[in-house]
Amino acid sequence: MAEETKTAPEAEEKEEKVEVPEKFKKMVEEIEKMQVVELAELVKILEKKFGVSAAAPVAVSAAPAAGDASAAEEKSIFNIELIAVGDKKIEVIKVVRDITQKGLKEAKDLVDAAASAPQMVKEGVKKEEAEELKKKFEAAGAKVELK
Repeated sequence: MAEETKTAPEAEEKEEKVEVPEKFKKMVEEIEKMQVVELAELVKILEKKFGVSAAAPVAVSAAPAAGDASAAEEKSIFNIELIAVGDKKIEVIKVVRDITQKGLKEAKDLVDAAASAPQMVKEGVKKEEAEELKKKFEAAGAKVELK
């Protein structure tokens, strides 16, 4: 059975079909269910455990040509970082739970940690969704930054 996967830079340009061997199907299904934050954590753990790096080769991330300068300036994928919680901490926790699908304790821990240092809430979000999520946080009294 062929499954479609998309990499962030190529997602809009082309779709790559990947044949998943039977012995890995269950593992791939579990990974597909994970949140972006959980996947990032898993990658870091695997990098440390096996002494490898998941970084893309340098040739793939080459700088755009001078004619493509305007395309490089317009960013379409953002990471949402919680900078300040504000006075309505409970409302912010509710927004974090809604966005990340985390439990109450995990959402509260993330919001508490944001009080001392900025915390990544969600990664790899399209521009429209990122703007919408930013409005939700601001309505709850929090300050977020789109990176």
